[in-house]
Amino acid sequence: MMTGESPQDAMANYYANDRASPATNPTAPMRGVSDGKTATAMSTHKGISGTIFEAAFVDPAYTWPPAEGEGKNAIELQASTALMKKAAPNDRIDDLDDDEVSLTPSMMSSDDEGDGRSRGSRRSVQRNTTTTTTTKKGLFRCCTSTEEQTITSKPSDLVEAPSKSSAYSNSSSRFRKKGTKAERRAERERRIIAKKKKRRREARARERYRRVPEGILIYRLDTSDRTITLVSGPSSNTDMSTLLKQMVVINARPSSDISRRGILLTGARGEIHTLVACEQRTAIAWLESMDMMLASKPNDATRAAMENQGVLEISRNLSTASNWAKGKESKLSQMERDQIEERYVNLAAYSNNLIRAGAFPNANARTKGKGGASKTAGGSGGIYYTVTQIHDDGEEYDEETLESIAKRRAVIKDSWDFFRMVCSLLRDKRKYDEVFRKLQLDPVYSYLNSMTGLNDPGDDMAMGGNIGADKPLTQLHLASYDDMSNSQIAQDLVRRAEVALPSLVEICKALAGSLGMEEVGVGPVKDASAALRKAEKKYEGDVLKVTDYCRALLVVKDFATLLALLELARDSFGPLIRRVKLSTLKSDRNAKPGGYRDCIINLELKDHICEIQIHLWPMWVICGVDGFRHYRHCLEYSTDTFGDPYEALAGLDRKTMAELIVMAEEAVADMPLETLEWYHEKFILDYFAEVGLFLHHGLYEWAETTLRALIKLRCQSPDIGPDHHETVTLYKYLEKALRAQKKIDEADEVAAKIDENNQQKRNEKVEAKKSLWDAWVTEPFESIVDPNKKEREEEERIKKEVRASKKAWRKIREERFKFLDSN
Repeated sequence: MMTGESPQDAMANYYANDRASPATNPTAPMRGVSDGKTATAMSTHKGISGTIFEAAFVDPAYTWPPAEGEGKNAIELQASTALMKKAAPNDRIDDLDDDEVSLTPSMMSSDDEGDGRSRGSRRSVQRNTTTTTTTKKGLFRCCTSTEEQTITSKPSDLVEAPSKSSAYSNSSSRFRKKGTKAERRAERERRIIAKKKKRRREARARERYRRVPEGILIYRLDTSDRTITLVSGPSSNTDMSTLLKQMVVINARPSSDISRRGILLTGARGEIHTLVACEQRTAIAWLESMDMMLASKPNDATRAAMENQGVLEISRNLSTASNWAKGKESKLSQMERDQIEERYVNLAAYSNNLIRAGAFPNANARTKGKGGASKTAGGSGGIYYTVTQIHDDGEEYDEETLESIAKRRAVIKDSWDFFRMVCSLLRDKRKYDEVFRKLQLDPVYSYLNSMTGLNDPGDDMAMGGNIGADKPLTQLHLASYDDMSNSQIAQDLVRRAEVALPSLVEICKALAGSLGMEEVGVGPVKDASAALRKAEKKYEGDVLKVTDYCRALLVVKDFATLLALLELARDSFGPLIRRVKLSTLKSDRNAKPGGYRDCIINLELKDHICEIQIHLWPMWVICGVDGFRHYRHCLEYSTDTFGDPYEALAGLDRKTMAELIVMAEEAVADMPLETLEWYHEKFILDYFAEVGLFLHHGLYEWAETTLRALIKLRCQSPDIGPDHHETVTLYKYLEKALRAQKKIDEADEVAAKIDENNQQKRNEKVEAKKSLWDAWVTEPFESIVDPNKKEREEEERIKKEVRASKKAWRKIREERFKFLDSN
């Protein structure tokens, strides 16, 4: 990224670049890929496009994750055993053709389950699926299991099939009349083979879901006809009267479930059900796919599914509830929608495969929950997660397409990492700003603020500062430098810095010993190449303006210690001091990029300008030694141009936003929301970044749920609490999410809390000034005031504050730094 480029432009460039960067852990198995082979599943119906999902959901009569002691590992074992039962003991995988091995249970039509005989007005749906399989074998063939995953190629033009069986028969008759005898024979053979494979598929599916763990229900979502079907049997405690068995979906949105795994569904007959997934990414992928599905007009398969449920009239406004039917996405053609769905499903499936394969370093991480009980991230629900695409015959999934998906994931992953970094940088900037606000309440700050530095015009051009090239302080210009290149001059300055370094070390030791400082750092000497880069970037190539070849740092406790250090330095080695830079600590000056503020002393040792950086502990503790990296990134990406990190998402289309959410879920896969604890800072930042995606994507319910969880954790943190600025920031986003849902009363309550916190800050400032005023009026010479005058001249007020602050410093100096008098 170029320096000065805005985060919005930088993120847009990530999406525009079709880079060939490798995916995370490219050696991780892509479930469904076996020896580079792909197979095309054959089916009995042409012309319908869509996706079939199968995933585990929580039976409402049970809790998930299972209670401590019931054994999550035991459930994993049951699920694994059920999957291994798919392969019959007497069957040899080698005896089956590739197509048969690749077919998954998710290819079954929900209307054709059972013994295969006709049931009522059963419709026959032809689905063509590109599916690949990884076969895992143990020492014996009885331990053989297969993992199946389908990823598609680009769909061709789609032809919608008639909904009624009679219409289908007429269409078939016309086809037979137009086709040749060989074509009709090939079509009959294809249908016979497909029916045989379908029966075998049904048998495997019945066996696969026969031993589903107690409390888990397996549902299938078919976006081609908008149906959700229960494909596993009920558990012993299942309430059959409220159990969702099958539904034609006309609306789907996030539920208010505190686990953030719920989906609220509305069926064609007006029925309403809530499904709670076993894993967060299941709910997100299903909801996004249903939102895409509902944006399209109902096809013949959807009409037939509705007719089977007794719905004869189809509303013309079925797609209006979808976010994909609003804005510029509403202008997409059906083919464009299919391509977007394909890309999203492939990315979600690829990400899920990496997670299940343990491709991340923190996979299967265990954390300590309340009471010391261990918690394992994730759950066994992912074992049943499958995705199958429905396409035309003959289309295979080649290695080039696999590589394309991996590259796309790499680009989106880099974009997510960049957005998360922006959130981190602005979070730390807010921390710096809040710390400086509190530091200004220090009684001695007004005195420090009135001081004038030495050779310190500052960097703020609006206040008369310089832009770098006009820096008044430079290294000594020797006559020999006239015949030397910049590189040679830089190397000579490095040599001189190494000579001056021991003297700088002795000075820092003396200062630290006198003031009792614990944080002291010296060196290393800046190398010539780094000096040349800095000179080119800040000083128009003048390496003599680089004054931190030889450098050290000191960390002081507070402003009083800083004042003592300045006085001690003046008295001890005043003639050597060439600059004292206090500009970033002034209330009327800007901070450094990223919000950091410090003091810099430059002194001349052995004919070389050295630098001592003096940091305030409350500032230093935020980032520590990584503070410079924070400064460099904020400068490079111009993050100070806005205050809200979510502004980095401005201008991104809905497709990219959905893909970023997939990456966000990949980042938090090890730590579901309900297992998050207050000390999990890395994951708290991940969830905070994901909230921004939810808000921009219209998923306000999940944004609210996540924000409430984060606020609770911040209130539990001993270092933060309910009145901390981070907690207040979360409340502001919560208010926004609530108002977007028309929850006006709740939003007003949150707004009242925010106003209360702001009033508390104003009261703190008033109290601090009042204390200074009380100290000032005790001086006899300055006790004459007019009590009836409410407003005083600004200049006089500042003078009085400085006098009171200076008096406070004298008192502290007498108590803590009495040794300064001896100097």
